[in-house]
Amino acid sequence: MNFWESCQMAGRTLVANKLRSSLTMLGIVIGNAATIATIGIGQGAQSFVEGQVSELGSNLLFVLPGSPEAQNRPVYSPQTLVYEDALAIGSQVPLVDKVAPQINSSTLVSYRDRNVSTLVYGTTPEFLPVRDFDIAQGRFLSDLDIRRQKQVVAIGADLADRLFDNTDPLGRTLRIGNLSFEVIGVMQPKGSTFGTNLDETAFLPLTTMANRLVGRTSPYGLTVTFINVAAQDENKMDMIEFQIENLLRQRHNITDEDDFTVSSQKDIQETTSAVTGALTALLATVASISLLVGGIGITNIMLVSVTERTQEIGLRKAIGASPQDILLQFTIEATILAVAGGIVGVTVGGACIVTVSSFTSFEAGISLASVAIATGVSGALGLFFGIVPARRAAQLDPIVALRSA
Repeated sequence: MNFWESCQMAGRTLVANKLRSSLTMLGIVIGNAATIATIGIGQGAQSFVEGQVSELGSNLLFVLPGSPEAQNRPVYSPQTLVYEDALAIGSQVPLVDKVAPQINSSTLVSYRDRNVSTLVYGTTPEFLPVRDFDIAQGRFLSDLDIRRQKQVVAIGADLADRLFDNTDPLGRTLRIGNLSFEVIGVMQPKGSTFGTNLDETAFLPLTTMANRLVGRTSPYGLTVTFINVAAQDENKMDMIEFQIENLLRQRHNITDEDDFTVSSQKDIQETTSAVTGALTALLATVASISLLVGGIGITNIMLVSVTERTQEIGLRKAIGASPQDILLQFTIEATILAVAGGIVGVTVGGACIVTVSSFTSFEAGISLASVAIATGVSGALGLFFGIVPARRAAQLDPIVALRSA
């Protein structure tokens, strides 16, 4: 019996037992679908995060309060940076272009009977060029607003829509906390970054925010949440980072552990890529375990099939079928089950990826490498786990098989 005849006979046998064949394939289908979907969605998440980080700008540095170890302690929120640190960085580090200190707070913004709980940023005029924001209407904060601690605010496009609908917000007064602020500008739409809708934020003068809204929290000056630093040359980021660290160590009289952290866009991107990559690998590993379970299921069903088809095997051997013919047929049956399950699983996994891409901001894609690997592994599993029952079938004595039938 040649290979093609063995394939035809294996196919007829599987079709004759549709339910059993389908249930046997189910483990492989689930394993492949989970693996393909996990890898695709994980890669989509990684691309999404990398895109969010790259939107920050390749020449941007962030100076954060607390040492790198303190950044990993969510309960502890160090307050070690002040406004004067930002002024010193801007004036004493030659390769720095602009510096924008920032105070973040979440509070209630109200206009008449409308209330929105949103983020409020206290910052300086340099925030616009440093973070690449633009004004759609009116103006942004000015140096005079900072010096006089004026109660003025620029609001995001979505916040303007939620508070004012189609009414022109310029010149109107809204309340932030217990204070009244005049709307002087509306920002161009910016979108979301790391889950924060920047179009729903409000921007206040840094001094107003610190002294009238959140309060001064440091005896050394006006405390800031972090400092945005734009470099003149993105190719000299390491040098600028080194100069900022030395300057702040001198200002803070540091002789041991730093009480601040300087991070670049590259640092953030490497960290987020490593985290999302590790999570994707972990989930893919967990999902691939079901492939192993599916392979064991194939072994189980094929062993049952050998027991049920003892008479058929004995009869075929009695009329001249060799042990190699029996071995080949049962091996082909197991491989067909695994490969067919792999193809169906790839289809289901692809459908999951398309669904996730349609309803989320992840641009998940189907990796051809993962498809090839999953399908290849499925076929290998079928071949591997089909060998034991196939060998058992091939080793049956035809006389014993016919007697036991």
